[in-house]
Amino acid sequence: MINFEEELKKFHPSLEVEEAEDAIHHHDLSDMAEVIVGILQDEKRQSDNE
Repeated sequence: MINFEEELKKFHPSLEVEEAEDAIHHHDLSDMAEVIVGILQDEKRQSDNE
């Protein structure tokens, strides 16, 4: 059974659109291109060390 009192304690209201945008823009996230470049560089370093 679901304990509604416990679930209500865990509840956090969602951010407003502007607050969400600010949180996303100020969070340092890598895009997929940066991730792939990093993986390729690591693989190249490993193959150079062998």
